[in-house]
Amino acid sequence: MTIDWRPTADIATLRERARLLGEVRAFFAERGVWEVETPVLGHGGSTDVHLASLATEATTPAGRERLWLQTSPEFHMKRLLAAGSGPIFQLARSFRDGEVGRRHNLEFTMLEWYRPGLSLDDLIEETSALIGRVLARDPGPLRRRRYRDLFREHLALDPFREPLPALRRLAAERGGLDMADAPRDDCLDLLMSLAIEPTLGREGLDVVVDYPASQAALARRHRDPEDGEWVASRFEVYRAGLELANGYDELTDAAEQQARFVADNAARRRLGLPEVAVDQRLLAALEQGMPEGSGVALGLDRLLQLALGKQNVAEVMAFATPVA
Repeated sequence: MTIDWRPTADIATLRERARLLGEVRAFFAERGVWEVETPVLGHGGSTDVHLASLATEATTPAGRERLWLQTSPEFHMKRLLAAGSGPIFQLARSFRDGEVGRRHNLEFTMLEWYRPGLSLDDLIEETSALIGRVLARDPGPLRRRRYRDLFREHLALDPFREPLPALRRLAAERGGLDMADAPRDDCLDLLMSLAIEPTLGREGLDVVVDYPASQAALARRHRDPEDGEWVASRFEVYRAGLELANGYDELTDAAEQQARFVADNAARRRLGLPEVAVDQRLLAALEQGMPEGSGVALGLDRLLQLALGKQNVAEVMAFATPVA
């Protein structure tokens, strides 16, 4: 059997990748945001039911321990913020099990940065500027789109009010899947990915805001001025139907974060998914006090794919996950 040892990206592309990484670093240097490095392994992983964390057994001073490969550098970076780091960014190796495809890879590069004292609106503007810098062109108009309004426009329903049985039927029709017992957020995620995401960012950058409160993850929540419904204080940025970035008005309440981790693992048990160890060091850092501010995670490989006109993230990676 012949083994293909060659890089998945050609050398000219990898040289361009290196140049664009330099542009990213210059962008943050100009803004006084300094680069940090944090561990790939941690004592906790992501409890999010939509993410599959990878773990390994390792020998440490405490003996044999289970350590988690980080799905993003978020937990460690927030510990730095609590220690007084100020604004920071990182180009981090991150891992998510089962995510291999045209837009995904098991191991990938996450560009993540945190801006103490910066509002979510200001972070949206900064994210747009960074994307424009990497694309080497004006990314086009920046449009803020409310999550509810997108569902009303494309599916003629209010995602917060539509009865769950009706959502399940529609999701099953659109996705061709059995959604009879699917949770509400799974139905919404499927409809979002099939009916709405492909339309976003066609002529510029579309920024989706005011997601359901159940999708807040590590973000704060606020009231929707329309009717007082709780919504997540977060955004996602889309270009050419591709999700590029996910930003939060960061949650700083340790008790609330602990409650969300517990709820996540309870949902995992209901769905038959393995529980994930909670990062107690993050909770201790939040208890000590993390400054209020905003942060964003951007899939760098996806952005480079757009910038370099490639069809697959593997084409901008030296060695993407081998496909059998």
